Amino acid sequence: MREPDRPLGPHVTLLGGRLGGKYPEGRPLLVRGSAEAVVIDPSLALVGRPGGAPPADRVLNSHCHEDHVAGNHLYPDAAWHLPDADLCGIRSLEGLMAIYGFGGKEAADWARVVVDRFHFTPSADARGFADGEVFDLGGVQIRTIHAPGHTRGHSLFHVQPDDVLYLGDVDLSSFGPYYGDAWSSLEDFERSLTMARDIGARCYATFHHVGILEDRDAFVERLDRFAAVIGRREAALLGFLAEPHTMAEIVAHRFVYRPQDSVAYADAVERRSMGQHIARLVVAGRVEELEPERYVARPA
Repeated sequence: MREPDRPLGPHVTLLGGRLGGKYPEGRPLLVRGSAEAVVIDPSLALVGRPGGAPPADRVLNSHCHEDHVAGNHLYPDAAWHLPDADLCGIRSLEGLMAIYGFGGKEAADWARVVVDRFHFTPSADARGFADGEVFDLGGVQIRTIHAPGHTRGHSLFHVQPDDVLYLGDVDLSSFGPYYGDAWSSLEDFERSLTMARDIGARCYATFHHVGILEDRDAFVERLDRFAAVIGRREAALLGFLAEPHTMAEIVAHRFVYRPQDSVAYADAVERRSMGQHIARLVVAGRVEELEPERYVARPA
């Protein structure tokens, strides 16, 4: 059964889909002012939607990942806006592959998926936006907030006067933060979560999973649980490295995904994610590289 649309205020609606916000779908945000309408992160939830996708004059994307731009093609006459740092990802398929960090056969296989399953449509006319840019829709404003880490350009959107904060892929899920792409950064994600925690709003909305939180205390509690996954991964890695292990063994052990999960490119994600943890643990003197890509934890 399709999840219903949820009004979050007089100008803002969180659009439902078939999967309750679960990947490969996600919940777009529709914002209407007196002069323009904007859809943020049009997803597969809008493909095949009864009655069609809601009309919009502009498309805003929080970042350039396949699930967040999967409905852009439904708006060929609208202006598309993405964060400056992610703009190359919508300009060409090659640019998108660079964000993921795939090359060779891996890139070719994933490119087919993003085109066939996610309807990826490049646009040479897409426009970038900077941190703090304001889109005035006529009595309604959308302010962009740069929150990198998931990608270099990942951004949040604060809609006024409805006071709704759209969190993109700060999705508050039990899975925790994802920083496994070539353009991801663990440290940036941590800083972004600290920044987001200080943003007050009447209502918080995520693209995936949780959906809507209308209580600030509930938002902070969920955000803290989400952020704590980073520490749990790092603690588990240190425990594993009580005895020496190679990077290949670390990847095979699975710290981001469960060993039984069948996930395309899980090895690449594990290598990039845990490689960032190892790099900072080596700098902090908590892990020693015994030989290239073989590590052991130092006694506390």
